[in-house]
Amino acid sequence: MDKPWTASHGPIAATEFDVQKAEAISVLLIRPIGILPNKPGDPIRPFALGLFNDIRALAKPDVKATALRRAVGSFVHSKRYYFASAQPGSMRHDIDGKPVEPLSTEDRLVAQRRFLSLKRSNDEDSASRIEPAASPAPPSKTEQIRAALLRRDRQT
Repeated sequence: MDKPWTASHGPIAATEFDVQKAEAISVLLIRPIGILPNKPGDPIRPFALGLFNDIRALAKPDVKATALRRAVGSFVHSKRYYFASAQPGSMRHDIDGKPVEPLSTEDRLVAQRRFLSLKRSNDEDSASRIEPAASPAPPSKTEQIRAALLRRDRQT
């Protein structure tokens, strides 16, 4: 995986979960920012380098930088954000959602690796949840006889 992808999936659409993460950021700010998706289907846009400083400047007075950093981190360290960043021709965007520069090949490759790592761990988690629990072995002949004798003793 030393080469970045060459086939693009186009803009990566936000899911309901991505929108919830974006809303968690928005409630901490004095005004909405255009880079975040507002509804499912809106594109996920990679952030410009240093954008957190612009976002922090819009934080409500009672919001601590740590809380804002965690909310933003939850959004930008998600599988779909990495997927959007790994796309060929992906662009970084300013706070209003306008493209400002292309992602470097190195940044796209890092995003690709992180996306695949998260995808792999999600696939493993899903597989472990899907595997049926081992069903108990049927009772042995001895256990069946013992259970029948106990039932008979209780009835008398």
